[in-house]
Amino acid sequence: MKHLLLASAMAALSLTAAAADAAAWDRTRTVTTPHGTYSAHGSGSCANGSCQRSYQATGPYGRTASRSGTVSRYGNHYDYSRTTTGPRGHSVTRAGSFRR
Repeated sequence: MKHLLLASAMAALSLTAAAADAAAWDRTRTVTTPHGTYSAHGSGSCANGSCQRSYQATGPYGRTASRSGTVSRYGNHYDYSRTTTGPRGHSVTRAGSFRR
């Protein structure tokens, strides 16, 4: 249940950060629910066909989850990579490429 609440709070906070300028952005948000206070910080930037972003959220019990990633464009070819680290320190990295 705690993971679901943290994921829901992260999704709500990321929606508020998504409205930022595409070239560079930096946002910090706090949400208070009946289960406690969640805080999040996200930032990102784009330049020369490549974009980067990072995001970190902390729940009411002090556990933190984070995600960082990049995407690069070469004509109609894209390469991407992201790493997600959960509140218990376990990380998952995904990477790949696609064409449009």
